[in-house]
Formats: sequence, C-alpha cells, structure tokens
Amino acid sequence: MSGGPMIPGDDGITREEMHQRRIDFRGYRRSDGLYEIHGRVTDRKTTDFTPAGGSRVVPAQAAIHDMGVTVVFDREMVITAVNTFMSSHPYRSCVGGGDTLQGIVGLRIGAGWNAELRKRLPTCDTCTHLREILVPLASAAIQTMTTERSRDMVQALDAAGNPAKIDTCHAYGRTRELVRNLWPDQYRPPEGERG
Repeated sequence: MSGGPMIPGDDGITREEMHQRRIDFRGYRRSDGLYEIHGRVTDRKTTDFTPAGGSRVVPAQAAIHDMGVTVVFDREMVITAVNTFMSSHPYRSCVGGGDTLQGIVGLRIGAGWNAELRKRLPTCDTCTHLREILVPLASAAIQTMTTERSRDMVQALDAAGNPAKIDTCHAYGRTRELVRNLWPDQYRPPEGERG
C-alpha cells in the first residue's frame, strides 16, 4: 500500500541521525557522439568513526566514502570506456578496487545487466561501493537516453512481434491506459472491467 511520504518524526518517535549516504547520477551527451553517466556515492557519519581494523579516525561529517565511476557508451548502449575515482576510502587497500570495472567494457546496458555484473566483477577484487553504483547506473543511463531513443523504444518489437515495452513496468502494463493509447490491439481491460 502506498501513501504519502513518511516524514521522520510524524509518528512521535525521536530519531538520532547516525549515517548519511548520497548517490548521485549525471547523464551527458558528448561532442564526440558518445554518452556518459557519472555515478558518485558519499557516506558520512554524524560522529567520529574508526573503520573496523583501522587505525585512523574519520571525523564526524567527513567523507568515509567519496568515490565514483564514469561509464562512456554509444547510442546502442554499449560501453566503450570506464573510469573510476576514490577521493575518500576507509582503507589503504581500497585503492585499486575499481580496476576490475574495465571488465564491463563492451557490455551492453540493458536486459541481463545485473547478472553480467556478477559474472564479470569478482567480489573479492572489486570495491563493493563502486559495484553497487553500477546497478542503478544502468537505469540512469536508460533515462539519459530516453529523449534520444524514445521513438525507438516505443517501436521496438519482441521476438513474437509484439511491442517490447509492454509489461516492462507498472505504467506499461497491458491493462494500463498508456498501452490502450499506444497499442489499442494489445490492451487488456483490468480483471474487474472484463465482460
């Protein structure tokens, strides 16, 4: 059941903020005809923090993690380059945790993305946080390309010759108004409206 936004404190419970995580994605069209997505994650604690097994103290509100990835891709969503950065990280050994991301060069952003990431990026050799950024990065890339490829996406057909976009999300569900407007022959009335 979905309702209005939950506002902390509306229920009479007091809360002490302990952690802040920000994930930001920016999509770009480049002058060379390619596209880029920049993904960045920052983690901060509200009190001084000593990482497990670490010897240094990260002061309150200083970034424990400030790292990210830039993925360059073409119009067909095939990755042509990957770059990473780590401005803040809890351990010296974190550096180099983005090197394995070169393994996604040549991968197409789309169906099967998460399975390919699991296959290509060994957990023990890949920074967890950079790997985590890649999962929603695919959605950000697709959203970036919506204006470039919206006509292509609506016209794309599946193996059976039906619009590929149908049933890919709530709005494109076969019983929804959007499908009725775009593909009336594919529309199916909701269960309660069938005669």
